[in-house]
Amino acid sequence: MKKVVLAYSGGLDTTFCALHLSKELGYEVHAVLVNTGGFSEEELTTIQNRAENLGIASFKVLDVVETYYQEVIKFLVFGNVLKNQTYPLSVSAERILQAKSLAEYAKSIGAKSVAHGSTGAGNDQVRFDMIFQTIVPDIEIITPIRDLKLSRQEEIEYLKKHGVSMNFEKAAYSINKGIWGTSVGGKETLTSSDYLPESAWPVQVTETEAKEITLTFEAGELKGVNGKIYEKSTDAILEVQELAAPFGIGRDIHVGDTIIGIKGRVGFEAAAPLVIIKGHQLLEKHTLTKWQMFWKNQQAEFYGNHLHEGHYLDPVMRNLEAFLQSTQEYVSGTVKVLLQPYRFTLLGITSDHDLMSAKFGSYGEMNKGYTAEDVKGFTRILGNQTAIFHKVNSKDD
Repeated sequence: MKKVVLAYSGGLDTTFCALHLSKELGYEVHAVLVNTGGFSEEELTTIQNRAENLGIASFKVLDVVETYYQEVIKFLVFGNVLKNQTYPLSVSAERILQAKSLAEYAKSIGAKSVAHGSTGAGNDQVRFDMIFQTIVPDIEIITPIRDLKLSRQEEIEYLKKHGVSMNFEKAAYSINKGIWGTSVGGKETLTSSDYLPESAWPVQVTETEAKEITLTFEAGELKGVNGKIYEKSTDAILEVQELAAPFGIGRDIHVGDTIIGIKGRVGFEAAAPLVIIKGHQLLEKHTLTKWQMFWKNQQAEFYGNHLHEGHYLDPVMRNLEAFLQSTQEYVSGTVKVLLQPYRFTLLGITSDHDLMSAKFGSYGEMNKGYTAEDVKGFTRILGNQTAIFHKVNSKDD
C-alpha cells in the first residue's frame, strides 16, 4: 500500500479525507495533526481516538507552537499585521508551518503522497500546494474534497453511511484553532449579509465586569502579563487569550480578496492577537520616530499580504523580517488595557523610551526646546514652496 501523510485536525473535512483515502483509494494513511496551539490535552486525546477508530495506519501530533512563534507570529506583532485592518492572519499564518512540517514528516517516513482537506474555493489549497511543491516537488498531492467538489452536507452523509460518530451539528461549521486565533466558517459566511450566531463562536461570553490588565513588551515581544514575566512569549499570549476571550473580544468577520480572485468571508475569534497587536502598536507610537512608523507600515502591509497568499518561502520575506526586527530595539514598556464585554480600550503606556517626554515640552501647552522666533522662521521656510507656487500662479491682476 502507498503511504500518504494527511493533514489531520479531527474536523469534518479531514475525517472524511482519512476514511476516503483508506476505504476508497486504498492508501496507508498516516494522519498528522500539526499543533500550532489552541488544543488542550483532552481535545488532542479525543482527536487521536477518532482518528484511530477510522482504521488508519498511524496518528501523530507535531508540536510546532514555539517554532510558529519564532518564525512567523513575532513578525506579525512587529508589523502590527491586520489584513484589511481587520484580520490577524489567524489561519493563513499557521498553514505555512503546518505545510512545512507535513512535508518534512512525509520525507522522514518515505511517503510519496501528501493530502489535505482544502476545498477548491479557498486560499488554503494554494498555500499547502505551494509549500509542498517547493519543499517536496516530486510528491503526489491528493485533495479529495477539492477534486470531488463535495459540500459539507455530502461529507456528513458519507461519514454517517460509514458509521462515523461525531457532533454533526457542530460540524456544520469549519473551525480551525491555533494560538494566533480561531477561524469559523459556516453557511452565514457564504453570504454577504448574515452574521454568525452566538452558538458558533468557540468561546462563549462569561465575563461581564470590566477588568484592567497590563502587557509588558521587551524589544517588541510580549514578555509579561499583569506583572508576571514569562520565559516564553507563547505562554504570555495564551494568558492574554485566557483573560480576554471570555469577554467576547476579538470576534469579527473578515472580508477580502482570495488568492484565486474571488471575494470571501470568514469569521474569526482572536482575542489575544488583537489585544496584543493594538497594545504593541500604541507602544510603538510612543517609542518610534515618524519615519520609522511610516516605512514600517509600508513594509508590514506587504509582508502580511505576501504571507497571506502563501509566499512565505520567498527570500524577500527574510529581508523584511530583518527590517521589522531592527525597528524593535526601543519598543519596550508596559501597556494598560481595559477589557469589557465585546471590546477593549487602550488606557496608556509607560516606557523608558517614551518620546513623549515632558523634558521637551507638553503638546498644546508649552515647549522647552525652542523659542517662538524659532517657530516663526521654521514655519516660513516650511511653507515657502507652497507660497511661491500660489504667488506665481495667482490669477489675480
